[in-house]
Amino acid sequence: MDTIKDYVQKNKERFLNELIDLLKIPSVSADSAYSQDVIDTANAVKLSLEKAGCDFVEICDTPGYPIVYGEKIIDPNLPTVLVYGHYDVQPPDPLELWTSPPFEPVIKKTELHPDGAIFARGACDDKGQMYMHVKALEYMVQTHNLPCNVKFMIEGEEEVGSSSLSWFVQRNQEKLKNDVILISDTGMISNTQPSITTGLRGLSYVEVEVTGPNRDLHSGLYGGAVANPINVLAKMIASLHDENNHITIPGFYDKVEELSDAERAEMAKAPFSLENYKKALNLNDIYGEKGYTTNERNSIRPTLDVNGIWGGYTGEGAKTVIASQAFAKISMRLVPNQDWQEITELFTKYFESIAPSGVTVKVKPHHGGQGYVTPIDSIGYQAAAKAYNESFGVQPIPVRSGGSIPIVALFEKELKSKTILMGFGLDSDAIHSPNEHFGVFNYLKGIETIPLFYKYFVELSK
Repeated sequence: MDTIKDYVQKNKERFLNELIDLLKIPSVSADSAYSQDVIDTANAVKLSLEKAGCDFVEICDTPGYPIVYGEKIIDPNLPTVLVYGHYDVQPPDPLELWTSPPFEPVIKKTELHPDGAIFARGACDDKGQMYMHVKALEYMVQTHNLPCNVKFMIEGEEEVGSSSLSWFVQRNQEKLKNDVILISDTGMISNTQPSITTGLRGLSYVEVEVTGPNRDLHSGLYGGAVANPINVLAKMIASLHDENNHITIPGFYDKVEELSDAERAEMAKAPFSLENYKKALNLNDIYGEKGYTTNERNSIRPTLDVNGIWGGYTGEGAKTVIASQAFAKISMRLVPNQDWQEITELFTKYFESIAPSGVTVKVKPHHGGQGYVTPIDSIGYQAAAKAYNESFGVQPIPVRSGGSIPIVALFEKELKSKTILMGFGLDSDAIHSPNEHFGVFNYLKGIETIPLFYKYFVELSK
């Protein structure tokens, strides 16, 4: 493994250029206008896996966007690592907030990335992190350092719920058989303090619709006499939290895992500056559920947030109208033991019950997934810890993430495998936001670190 740094430095420009080419393709899975681009990206990923050294690669059709499957089997008796990633990206909106076009990648230096960062939609989530694994395979194959078997499963619907992936996994359990699943779709504390994500929150995502009169009404003639759906929706949403920012849905907290004081104290050891946190977000103060720290609020506690709200006239100038309908999209981040389908039902029942008689309410579930916790005494976690320690020279800290990767729980259920989350992004990388980026250091460091995971996983498996 001594040659990995040399290999990365020698091929640095090519690695960056290849990723930039991949980032140029606008593979937005949520918007059908980009459907051909999503397909083109799948084909590009297939070609990259073939060039990296996979002996077999195929585009697997699904009810939705295809899954790219590849494998390099050197000995059936050796352990098998299954690498998961996704090639689809979030919509780039709002475009006017980008400092450079989202699908015209550029490398810029920043305070946190003095070596430069690649600015583009998907740079960190997840094309850049997924492509680290492709290049790590290339290194191991080219230098004859691949110590075990490897399989790749790269999907195109992660940003819209991964429904086709579930379909695919259930029908291909033998093909996907493995000893450990490796994913880089998370982050780490900093470039000097690596961390390994050991927990993910689940997700319930719904859309709500409030309907009042049968048409838009003149606010002078009808204002005060009929229910205004926008006013009603605002009140209903406001009532979903109490004065302590505690979610008011009956039964919502019944299965929430309460961590012990010792576990919370261990979490608190992770380096964190509240002042830097507020400064980075340009906030005067923090906000959240009473009784919990910022890092606890965004990782071990469930949440309910409005992700979008609309209705009535929003164009230039004034239009005095009472809208017939109002809408909102709401996401609930869930912790282990909370079942996303059960939470969706609880939300629906409660939201319908608090509607006044002057309106009708519809709740449309979109997608969701279960939370996940991986044990730190597993061989996979220990191998990842050794890999980070050797690559960074610092022991990684186990942390729980506030994000959701719903398919991780699915993998454990269907494939009976533990998942190791080796992320190399930073919280400041603006994933899902304008000006998403991924540090050049992080990208190359990931390529350096991943082969070490293979080395130690095989050694510890003996």
